[in-house]
Amino acid sequence: MPEPRGRLTVVYNPIKVEDLDADRRVVAEACRRHGWDEPRWIETTAEETGEKQAREAVEAGADVVATLGGDGTVRAVATALVGTDVALGLLPGGTGNLLARNLDLPVDSTEHAMGPLLSGTDLRLDVGFVTADDDAEEVFLIMTGLGFDGEIMAGTNERVKGLLGWPAYLLAGARNLLNRGFTVEVASSGADGVTGAPGDALRRQARSAIVGNCGMLQGGIDLMPDADYRDGILDAVVIAPKGAFGWASVVADVSTRHRVGHKRLDRLRGKEFTILADRPIEAEIDGDPIGPRTRLAVRIEPSSLVVRHA
Repeated sequence: MPEPRGRLTVVYNPIKVEDLDADRRVVAEACRRHGWDEPRWIETTAEETGEKQAREAVEAGADVVATLGGDGTVRAVATALVGTDVALGLLPGGTGNLLARNLDLPVDSTEHAMGPLLSGTDLRLDVGFVTADDDAEEVFLIMTGLGFDGEIMAGTNERVKGLLGWPAYLLAGARNLLNRGFTVEVASSGADGVTGAPGDALRRQARSAIVGNCGMLQGGIDLMPDADYRDGILDAVVIAPKGAFGWASVVADVSTRHRVGHKRLDRLRGKEFTILADRPIEAEIDGDPIGPRTRLAVRIEPSSLVVRHA
């Protein structure tokens, strides 16, 4: 009997999976069809959200560790795979599927996602790392920041999100749109910044300061169209609107891919960033709220994660 072409482990969040039995059947059939071994399934818990399970999968000899859950599950599993040659596979689950969307991978069904997962190629991605205040350093794949984005994530009702999907974030955004801003200082190093030379600090009365490895948000909003997850550089945006008119200008800038422009929306690039706020502000990492923070130290580790791609 020939050796199987590969070994797949699926790390799944039972809260985010609508029909686990159906997903198991689809995955098992796809593995048989492609000559892979019978897939192994490991469940996450409230205490162990995917990193421990992924490390166990690597130790057991998995070639691909796939996630079936929300963006938090993806980030937890990726944390265990950084620096290894074991590939991350992406099955659609949860609300955002942000990494899959940024990689233009299927997010409509498990069946469609299995093709690139089993027969695709390995793509090496940059990985971001962030230290918030005195917390331990954490991985991020999409974006991290504080301000309006953190307020949205902290203010989104999970039950409403389960009913509406990503539009629930719009409701949270509307509730927090006119909250007062904060003074922020953003310093970059390692690449030329749009607003000045490397190491120069940008100081603004802002509503949000975000650093991204990828540029696309929920709803197809391309906040950082120049962000490239393979260029070894992080992109950042500081949003500093004044009132409702200022927000309208920001929306116009983003929706026209910056052809309109807005003088209070600053863009920077660098290998490292330090974001310092004058008071604790709601912060987030890949859409997970982490509570109020005053300082984010962000860096990039190029080509450190393997992802299965079409």
